Amino acid sequence: MRNKITWAVLGVGYLAFFSWYTSFGGPLSEAEIEHFFAALTARNPDMSAERRAMFRDFLESDTGDDFVMLNVIDLHDTPIQVEGVEPGETSSDVLGKYMEYMIPALLSRACHPVLFGQAAAPSLEMFGIDGVRVWDQGAGMRYRSRRDMLEITSNPAFQGSHEFKIAAINKTFAFPIDPWFQLGDPRLVLALVLATIGFAVSSIRR
Repeated sequence: MRNKITWAVLGVGYLAFFSWYTSFGGPLSEAEIEHFFAALTARNPDMSAERRAMFRDFLESDTGDDFVMLNVIDLHDTPIQVEGVEPGETSSDVLGKYMEYMIPALLSRACHPVLFGQAAAPSLEMFGIDGVRVWDQGAGMRYRSRRDMLEITSNPAFQGSHEFKIAAINKTFAFPIDPWFQLGDPRLVLALVLATIGFAVSSIRR
């Protein structure tokens, strides 16, 4: 009986995590696409027609699944002095202020980095593009869904913190990967950990 209770508790805990970590909302609806597209264009009235078309395609091609945004970043030697940037602060310090909003917003929606690191050298291979030899860091951010990413970036609280990002970053590019795969999916890792705990507890009781 006690073993059944143990497995039931572990199973409920896993299902709760799986339900939170996995997107079940499906692709963006037409109404959502129009809402988010209108919000973006209102915030960026000078956006080029090419970028508008790219963003709309990103919305309309939504799979409803999670995706990873790959980011490559080069920081300013000295951050731009916008409101909220203190004398003596580095660009890394200012980027940290931007993340003060982003981290809680990301984690509450099961969005998190899947890789992050500092550049070990300038670009070792590049062709067909200029001005991209020097970078400071790279990251891959997992989003539970495009809907989650859009809800985060359309929040009014994001607009103020985004100024810190602009002040800290000299140049960057980012593009989404979908579909994608990783061996260390937390849903798989947690399932293995909980199964190990369950078998260990059952073995001890026997």
